[in-house]
Amino acid sequence: QVQLAESGGGLVHPGGSLRLSCAASGRIFGIYYMGWYRQAPGKQREEVAGITSSDTINYADSVKGRFTISRDNAKNTVYLQMNSLKSEDTAVYFCNMKGVTFGSGYDYWGQGTQVTVSS
Repeated sequence: QVQLAESGGGLVHPGGSLRLSCAASGRIFGIYYMGWYRQAPGKQREEVAGITSSDTINYADSVKGRFTISRDNAKNTVYLQMNSLKSEDTAVYFCNMKGVTFGSGYDYWGQGTQVTVSS
């Protein structure tokens, strides 16, 4: 059973930085997408950043130039470096990994880590 474990969330002042990490435990093969989503109270979950197996990266317009996604394939880990944080970045951040193995697709989610940006 694969589980995704996020870490690195917390409380930070506006303008501050945080680095989120998400590591997959268990045997996982065929990942073609790793990404981060977030959900603020009363809002729908939205994609923040994603990186594919071919190194295609995309960011939500609201975080471009401030957030950086990266991965360590050997560790099945994905990171999100968040700089110049704003109050509107406050949300629960979820890690996501998608892939195909033995002809079957999978879509794994972490349980989320809270990021609060407040003075």
